[in-house]
Amino acid sequence: MIQFKIAILVGSLRKESWNRKMANALIALAPNSLSLEIISIGDLPLYNEDLETAPPSEWIAFRKHLASFDAVLFVTPEYNRSLPAVLKNAIDVGSRPYGKSCWDGKPGAIISVSPGNIGAFGANHHLRQSLVFLNVPAMAQPEAYIGSVATLFDDQGILSNESTKAFLTKFINSFQMWISSNIKREVN
Repeated sequence: MIQFKIAILVGSLRKESWNRKMANALIALAPNSLSLEIISIGDLPLYNEDLETAPPSEWIAFRKHLASFDAVLFVTPEYNRSLPAVLKNAIDVGSRPYGKSCWDGKPGAIISVSPGNIGAFGANHHLRQSLVFLNVPAMAQPEAYIGSVATLFDDQGILSNESTKAFLTKFINSFQMWISSNIKREVN
């Protein structure tokens, strides 16, 4: 059985982040064919092209680590109808230097998470726009806008809503098929 390595980027840095809880729920629900790992992005220095002559060690480590994954899953809140700055910064750091993007060709998927009713719709779609430019084929269906997230987890941060579990199981299984269909393969 082929196992795909999936990088999860969580767009919230908050200790009790709903998005991190959602990422952990996805890890628990994933089939054995997927190995998911949350990649830390909170300590990346802000992208500044002037630093490319001597990139910060955090950029180098992030780029190298990200390059080792087959696909990427974004779990993001919405800030001011868009994606959080920490996530945009990680995207920018990984896309440089020009011509050496770590994102290029990696199949991707997005789950947007919000305590509100519309499930961070704006962030989800803004992120999709960036992924087109980065050549990340983003899974179109099922779309994942998770609203009213505060009602979905128990006191220990475990996903307890059965219909959400069923939806996320469908989502992660669809993502596995999406990866299989869209992964860039090295040809010898």
